[in-house]
Amino acid sequence: MPEHLELQHLVDGDGDCEAASRHRKSSISRCRSCPYLGLMLAALSSLFFSLCSVIVKGLVEVNPMELAAFRFVGVLLPAIPIVIYKGEHPFPKGRRMMLLLRSFVGTTGLMLSFYAFRHMPLADASVVVFSVPVFVAIFARIFLKEPCGIFNVITVCLTLIGVVLITRPPLIFGNTVESLTDNHVETEHADLWGAVAAFSATLFGANAYVLLRALKGLHFSVIMSNFGSFALIQTIVVTWAIGALCMPRCGTDRLLVVALALFSFGGQILLTLALQMEQAGPVAIARSADIVFAFFWQVLFFNEIPNRYSVGGAILVTSSVLLTGLRKWAVSLPETSNIKKSLGVLAI
Repeated sequence: MPEHLELQHLVDGDGDCEAASRHRKSSISRCRSCPYLGLMLAALSSLFFSLCSVIVKGLVEVNPMELAAFRFVGVLLPAIPIVIYKGEHPFPKGRRMMLLLRSFVGTTGLMLSFYAFRHMPLADASVVVFSVPVFVAIFARIFLKEPCGIFNVITVCLTLIGVVLITRPPLIFGNTVESLTDNHVETEHADLWGAVAAFSATLFGANAYVLLRALKGLHFSVIMSNFGSFALIQTIVVTWAIGALCMPRCGTDRLLVVALALFSFGGQILLTLALQMEQAGPVAIARSADIVFAFFWQVLFFNEIPNRYSVGGAILVTSSVLLTGLRKWAVSLPETSNIKKSLGVLAI
């Protein structure tokens, strides 16, 4: 999965995460000078992560699994100095199996999402992968016994309908769809495995978030350093196993690979700062800008005009994600908050 969720354990809806509280207090002065700075940083991190997706789709000569390895360099680099500075134990007892499981699930999810970016329209793959927050409620109910009310059921149903519209299974839609901007009919040969990879990445991503909730007592740098180290090894092994382990051939490709790692690095840092300044709900809403960027890049760089089904599905999925983030924020507000009262059923 794109790793826009891997640090959200810093700010839990219950407000019981001590690390998040300390970070939030340390950033009060910055938030007062610019109250929307956290949201701006979250949106900027979306820009960086969406550019990573563009590079993955554009570098057709480099295997997506190899690109995933470079991507995880950007996850590992910022984590190592933070762990050293904080003096945290990089592999704490009692949490090792959980850390390994979280790393495996997160790595597999991102590898699948990279495959989807390569074999699906960029915006379609981004929308499906970004629907992770909606499915978190299901797995949190199964594994953590958290409540799953009617609101969660509705958002999951809307998301599933949106995913069906985006992936357009041939059994339902056939192979012909109408263009959004034209009246003629275009034939699209959808990559079924790309759609399967995108939806599988979403499920893996949702489980990764649930594991993060179980690990919320650990400092985020410990989780990121374990994740980055394990992921780098896993992606290199998988790339070697499929015979795709090699350096990019030309100078341009190598520069883009470096840019992929840098954009990943920048996106991680910006997301970390955003979550230190703002609650997870508003950050999740701001991160939905990723979908907007994906549609823009799809048309600009790849000349792929989204069809009516893609746009309709994107609206459903984006609405579900926005409502999920808004509800998480509303629930975390104090009972005396006027904003919580104005949000009505979302705050229940």
